[in-house]
Amino acid sequence: MIRRTVTPATRRTTLAAVLAGALAVGVLVGASTARGAEGPALAECPADLAGKADCYTGQDANGAYYALALPKGWNGSLVVHSHGGPDLGAGSDPARSIDDLGRWSVMVEQGYAWAGSSYRRGGYGTRMAAADTESVRRLFVERFGKPRRTFVHGQSWGGNVAAKVVETYGGKGGAYDGALLTNGVLGGGSRGYDYRVDLRAVYQYYCGNHPRPTEPQYPLWQGLRPGSTLTSAGLRSRLEECTGLSSAPADRTALQQRNLDDILGVTGIPERTLESHLRFATFTFRDIVSERLGGRNPFGNRGVRYSGSHDDKALNAGVERFSPDPTAVRDLSYDSDLTGRISLPVLTLHAIGDPTAFVEHESAYRASVAGAGRERNLVQTFTRESEHSGLSDAEYANSIAALDKWVRTGDRPTPRSVAASCPSFDRAYGTGCFYDPSFSPGPYASRVEPRPGGLRWPAMTAAQERVWSRIDGVGIAP
Repeated sequence: MIRRTVTPATRRTTLAAVLAGALAVGVLVGASTARGAEGPALAECPADLAGKADCYTGQDANGAYYALALPKGWNGSLVVHSHGGPDLGAGSDPARSIDDLGRWSVMVEQGYAWAGSSYRRGGYGTRMAAADTESVRRLFVERFGKPRRTFVHGQSWGGNVAAKVVETYGGKGGAYDGALLTNGVLGGGSRGYDYRVDLRAVYQYYCGNHPRPTEPQYPLWQGLRPGSTLTSAGLRSRLEECTGLSSAPADRTALQQRNLDDILGVTGIPERTLESHLRFATFTFRDIVSERLGGRNPFGNRGVRYSGSHDDKALNAGVERFSPDPTAVRDLSYDSDLTGRISLPVLTLHAIGDPTAFVEHESAYRASVAGAGRERNLVQTFTRESEHSGLSDAEYANSIAALDKWVRTGDRPTPRSVAASCPSFDRAYGTGCFYDPSFSPGPYASRVEPRPGGLRWPAMTAAQERVWSRIDGVGIAP
């Protein structure tokens, strides 16, 4: 049975300041809760792979649960998967990697072995997740031997993680041969969430209920104050109260409709993903600020000129303004931003209408790669799809095959050649090929207003980078 398509974020610092910032957030090698590894042990495969593969589960020395799959007709190569999110649970979720295996069963159906980690804990931490991705690759090799070729794949925030794997563990002649990044959050944490920063501020200007005037007040860059018991359901209720989002337009009050129109018009966020973006700007921002950065603020909107409302002058005069702590920007940037220094083939696939990780993330990544002089190692492809969490299975199968061929032959594909090879896979999957080889996204700044100032990781010196690499194996506070 073939699985069908899933629908659905400058200031230079001295060497001493870098060291102080690292220690302040607990960034230390081996700062995870190490324990004895368990497995891999035989486990039941997801339904789509029943009879097609042998599946294994276990837990690594850092406490991350993982899943492995070896297809009956293994082609000798391995896909290591970095999952998206981030999930916000306290510990590693043993079900997550098995669920991901079922979701990405297309890779195993194409003959690739598969390995995926649930990560050692929930919450933000791109380098931590990259380290856990590398850990599961090593566990696969220990159990089954060195694959002929090894590819890393990540979607959504997992695309950011997989891109960090490439830069951290994918040096020339290293363990990885290529990377597939799909609908990736490739702008990095220091700017890749700016549209959610804007949403958090603009929402509160119009709605005034997050927090309510009767509740303890806190700066909006916190996302949510530490200790708050607000739930996703409670947030949904406040969003509905202000905008009537889940109601039919005819059932909204005039004020609700105007609030909704203003919020969407200013932020450019699609109506269907407004709630999910606001959840991220609430709960994940709290995790980043309170749990990972010791209460320091990496976000800012001072100097941003908002437009698209019924009264831009009043909005810009009344919206809450804040500036980031440069040390927080530095640490979030180090953890998640991408330098573009890629030494192996990287193929990206992105839906033009992605309502969550806007397609302009690809422009941000392309600029980073070009700035590092590594353009020959990057090919970007785009499809006329409008989903974030899942694209056509035929396209996934086609993409991994195109990447494999690029690595094997050295012949760099083009968007047109990738599109041309898709129909042969669609004959098996029947999920469609929607490539647009002529599409090129606008600059990231065309979608998200740039922030003035701020220190990002690539601006640091080589000496500082060497210090960080010695200090840190897992990024911001593990």
